[in-house]
Amino acid sequence: LSLTPVEFEILALLARRKGSAVTREALVDAALDPAQDGSRRTLDVHISRLRSKLGKDAGQLETVWGIGYRLSGGA
Repeated sequence: LSLTPVEFEILALLARRKGSAVTREALVDAALDPAQDGSRRTLDVHISRLRSKLGKDAGQLETVWGIGYRLSGGA
């Protein structure tokens, strides 16, 4: 799986907290420049690209409404 450094940081944080929701803020702080305008939308783009790269396992990267994202069981 070929990932950009930002995608790797996002996936690594989600993997460390597997099964638990990770806030959007925590993901932005870990992988992006939180001071940069549009960093929240940029996170959405990176999540979308990660899902594309994960292919059939994309469903393991779940959106947790009002919180952020979670990496579930099997990925």
